[in-house]
Amino acid sequence: MKNILVICAHPDDEVFGAGGTVAKYAQEGYKIDVIIFSYGEQSHPWLKKHFVVKTRIAESKDASRILGTKSLTFFGLGEGHFEEDSKTKDIHNKISAIIKRKKPVKIFTHSIDDPHPDHKTVYNTVLESLKKSRHKCDVYTFDIWNPVNLGKRKTPRLYVDISKTFSRKIEALKCFKSQKVSMVSLLWSVYTRAVTSGIQNSTKFAEVFYKAK
Repeated sequence: MKNILVICAHPDDEVFGAGGTVAKYAQEGYKIDVIIFSYGEQSHPWLKKHFVVKTRIAESKDASRILGTKSLTFFGLGEGHFEEDSKTKDIHNKISAIIKRKKPVKIFTHSIDDPHPDHKTVYNTVLESLKKSRHKCDVYTFDIWNPVNLGKRKTPRLYVDISKTFSRKIEALKCFKSQKVSMVSLLWSVYTRAVTSGIQNSTKFAEVFYKAK
C-alpha cells in the first residue's frame, strides 16, 4: 500500500495547494491522509467558535469525499499560535508517530516562502518531524499566497498532470461556502496556475510542487 500525507495549516489549504494531485493519486490507488493544524475558526471572528469549527469541519469532510482521501485529522491549534500550541500539544511527536506508522512515499505541505506565518510554521514542523521519525521520503511544497515564486527557478520540481481531476478540485473548493472572500481572492490564481503549469508540462492543467527534501 502506498501512502501519501498532506499536511497543512487551515481547512481548504490542501485543496488550494494540491487538490487535483490528491484526486489523481487517490484514483491511482494511493491512500491519502490529510492533517490540518487548525480549524480556521478565525475566519469568522464575529460568530461563536463552536459554530465556525463545526462548519469548517463539515466543509472539509465534504471536500475530502470528493477528492477521495482516506482520512482527515484536525490538531485544533489556534491560528496565529502554532509555535506555542505545537509545544503544548506535542505536535512534533504526533506527526513523527504518524509518519512512522504510515511510512508515506511522499509528503505535501506548505512552502517556506509563503508569507503566511502559520504556513511557514507548518513547513518547519513537518521537516523537523520527518527528521525525528528517521523515515526517508520526498517532501514537496505548494504555494498558496505567493502566486509568483522566482526564487525557486532552480529548485527541483514535480509536475502532476491534473487535466482529468481539475474539475474535482474546483468542485471540492466549492464545498467551502463559508470562505467566499478567500475564494474570490484566490480562485483566479487556481485557474492561472493550473493553465500555466499545464503549458510547462505540455498538458491542459497541472499542479507544480517544489522539492524540499
